[in-house]
Amino acid sequence: MYFTSKDTNTLVPEARNIDVKELTKEPYQVLINLLMEGPKNEKLEKNIPEGTKINKIEKKGNTICIDVSKEFIENQKNDVKVQSQAIYSIVNTMTQLNEIEAVKIIVDGEENSSFPNNGISLKDAFVPKEETT
Repeated sequence: MYFTSKDTNTLVPEARNIDVKELTKEPYQVLINLLMEGPKNEKLEKNIPEGTKINKIEKKGNTICIDVSKEFIENQKNDVKVQSQAIYSIVNTMTQLNEIEAVKIIVDGEENSSFPNNGISLKDAFVPKEETT
């Protein structure tokens, strides 16, 4: 799980113990739900905005397509760094699974969405980044 450090304002991993039975049954849904719940460590903060809902999660080859509600882009700060951290908290978490190499974020079924006010485009799939500042 990746969340933003309140101290360094960078994405950092947070280890979690996850029930293997749950992870085997619906791994993508389990991980995204944990990201939406937020971190256990009080020095970290979640990156997915309040009100965001997951419409659908679908694996296509080695890419996971996550269809989120419009709140993902509308309730996010108008700051490219914050937007990037929201994206890469999902990407870096999901690509920890061996079968996932990239994440495509879709907003309410629309594949070519972007954050408001010339924010980050969600047109292409994202691959993990080691350092997201």
